[in-house]
Amino acid sequence: MRILRGIAGALLWILAAVLGIVAIVLCITIILLPAGLPLLGVSRHLFGMAVRLMLPREVAHPVKQSRKGLKRQAKGVSQLKKSKPGKATTKGAKKVVEWLTK
Repeated sequence: MRILRGIAGALLWILAAVLGIVAIVLCITIILLPAGLPLLGVSRHLFGMAVRLMLPREVAHPVKQSRKGLKRQAKGVSQLKKSKPGKATTKGAKKVVEWLTK
């Protein structure tokens, strides 16, 4: 899956570069400036998408990944509350207990 994301990102990067060059040529000609500016914005957006495809998920979507981690920790705490006192049932619960006792 990682290889496919990398290939898609590379192809999208090339498409964005070609589109950016066309947009710059359109912007140079004063008459076609209104067509070149939006095209330049689309090119910039495609560059961003390409970079996000090439980066690992943790770097590309840090907020989503942190939410997943918090949900796992919350699940560990809820299991800890259900278990006997002083006995952690999962790794997540142990980490939460260590974090809370610091």
